[in-house]
Amino acid sequence: MKTRTIKVDQLARVEGEGALHVRIRNERVEEVQLRIFEPPRFFEALLRGRRFSEAPDITARICGICPVAYQMSAVHAMERILGVELDAPLRDLRRVLYCGEWIESHGLHVYMLHAPDFLGYESAIHMAADHGETVRMALALKKVGNEVVALFGGREIHPINVCVGGFYRLPSRAEVAPLVERLRWARQAARDTVLWAGSLPMPELHGDYEYVALRHPHEYPMNEGRIVSSRGLDIAADEFEEYFEEIHIPHSNALHCALKGRGAYLVGPLARYSLNFDRLSPEIQSLAHQAGLGPVVTNPFQSIVVRAVELLHAVEEALRILEAYTPPAVPRVPVTPRAGVGRACTEAPRGMLFHRYQIDDEGTIETARIVPPTSQNQRTIENDVAAFVTQHLSLPDAELQWHCEQAIRNYDPCISCATHFLTLTVERR
Repeated sequence: MKTRTIKVDQLARVEGEGALHVRIRNERVEEVQLRIFEPPRFFEALLRGRRFSEAPDITARICGICPVAYQMSAVHAMERILGVELDAPLRDLRRVLYCGEWIESHGLHVYMLHAPDFLGYESAIHMAADHGETVRMALALKKVGNEVVALFGGREIHPINVCVGGFYRLPSRAEVAPLVERLRWARQAARDTVLWAGSLPMPELHGDYEYVALRHPHEYPMNEGRIVSSRGLDIAADEFEEYFEEIHIPHSNALHCALKGRGAYLVGPLARYSLNFDRLSPEIQSLAHQAGLGPVVTNPFQSIVVRAVELLHAVEEALRILEAYTPPAVPRVPVTPRAGVGRACTEAPRGMLFHRYQIDDEGTIETARIVPPTSQNQRTIENDVAAFVTQHLSLPDAELQWHCEQAIRNYDPCISCATHFLTLTVERR
């Protein structure tokens, strides 16, 4: 009996630390474990005893790439407790802030984190030697997203301008005008990105996923919507805990989230796109078809193309709102604390994010629960790796390792968020 082991001490181009263990016995995949060993950071416990108004700033520190998602989920949950509804102008500007995060996160992922896998480079730095203009465009595109977040969020990383009831401050028209020009340039760069991503050599792997995402009556979902799935689920965020459960897995410091009685599901770009294709503009739908996508995508490797499509949508959505920008009369509405429980879901770049808070009459947080996208996708990631390895058992270990890492990066996992990669071990017997 022969045992073969492959180890990669750290997987580059993901956020956080983890490991993947694959055991193959008699040419059959026997076990796949995505081992998340990054220690928990206890944000849910840190929130207890803090004032409700602190939740957006505290939760923004959970992730340096998608802090807006955490802020938005927190403020929506708190506003549901307090009975606060924003008028259209303030609501639109929150959507602009979310667009900025999608632009910077998707731009980073498509070009810097994932494209090197498809083109055979160790990193984006190595890729730049042969694709200098592409990398320079990518950096400029990401910078536009950073500028959106900085202008409406107060700074690029861990923004501080969001509050329960609106914003602390809103920019003037003069401050927004240069950003509009930058977004007009980004629109063409994003269109080029869709076609470029669609031209990448694409491994074949198709999953029978239950897609889960938000769906809004009129918009491609970001901040709001009902929770729907490709197998008939249609619930409000208030019902999340009735249908989803978190399970402790011995090999992971992050809880696995599953649909009760149904098991693994998939959140993220593939799910959003496949459940909301009709919410994209006709022009973007046409461009997606040119890039090789249908209205439903089942190949997880094509997630890089779907992210490019969403990047373009975010640019166009931000432009739509900001080209007609007039600062609202007030940046926020008054809020008065009262006891209650509030739940909210928004769509982080990596997928649906759930927050639930309970506060007392004084506005003190009594309990908090946060379910990030990566913890929801862990089981599906393991299933995908098992399916890919099963199809490619004849590959040498080094090449198999490369593709396993690429498969995991399909999900753009944020291990740091999930712990509240990659050491790869392949064991052949």
